[in-house]
Amino acid sequence: MDHKLPAVRGTLTAARPLDGLTWLRVGGPADWLFQPADQDDLADFLRDLPPEVPVFPMGVGSNLIVRDGGIRGVVIRLGRGFNGITCDGDTVTAGAAALDAHVARKAADAGLDLGFLRTIPGSIGGAVRMNAGCYGSYVADHLIEADCVTRDGRIVTLSPDELRLAYRHSELPEGWVITRARFRAGPGDPQQLHARMQEQLDRRDATQPVRDRSAGSTFRNPAGFSSTGRADDSHELKAWKLIEAAGLRGHRLGGAQMSEQHPNFLLNVGGATAADLEGLGELVRDRVRETSGHDLQWEVIRIGDPA
Repeated sequence: MDHKLPAVRGTLTAARPLDGLTWLRVGGPADWLFQPADQDDLADFLRDLPPEVPVFPMGVGSNLIVRDGGIRGVVIRLGRGFNGITCDGDTVTAGAAALDAHVARKAADAGLDLGFLRTIPGSIGGAVRMNAGCYGSYVADHLIEADCVTRDGRIVTLSPDELRLAYRHSELPEGWVITRARFRAGPGDPQQLHARMQEQLDRRDATQPVRDRSAGSTFRNPAGFSSTGRADDSHELKAWKLIEAAGLRGHRLGGAQMSEQHPNFLLNVGGATAADLEGLGELVRDRVRETSGHDLQWEVIRIGDPA
């Protein structure tokens, strides 16, 4: 990339490999990786960055396939200056780099219930961006507002209505970076909240391949909602059920595999390339379309150039 980049107080690294920053451990380098010192550093950088340079905000890489050729432009990864968590009354404020699980635990310590975040892998910025949800609760049910830096360097605050949150979806403009979010949480007894979160963790660990290299759920549920965790939960239009019905539980392509334990989890079982993983995902989509007529939509974000 032949642009002169603005001066920064944070860290700006050229040709930074990204495979070590994603849970699936695949992907080529970013032209540049920027880790801003704070929100003002990020705003100044985006204001002065030539508008034609693409920008991609990246969290902890828990829901991401970076293609083998890497990413053209600047990848922005928020770090320590963006991971604070505070509780005040019924409000929890969390930096975008704070891990969902940490926010849930800190809220519970304060007698506030954001327990649905406990089993969601990733950070708060990504949770807001994707309206993450679990066991029938979603970010949209609790979000008060989110602070963002726009692509041209302005600092703005958006309401849930402005973000247009839907199932696994928001309409955050391209190149905007979420820096902080505020949530409203109901009251609860700290001990009971922690006990319930542990039960949810145990249930997740019994049904999902949490110790394997995955990016969480690969495809959105055609039913349009996540698992409720209740005994009467319907699995008819769950992605995993359609994948299983297509005969693809455990199916492999190169170093990529659909999990034997939970067929909607795409795994790197050793030496997979991004092309293996995306290719297996597309094979699954084709087969499910043939067998059920349903067009599975990716939940995992795929970005970058092929090798």
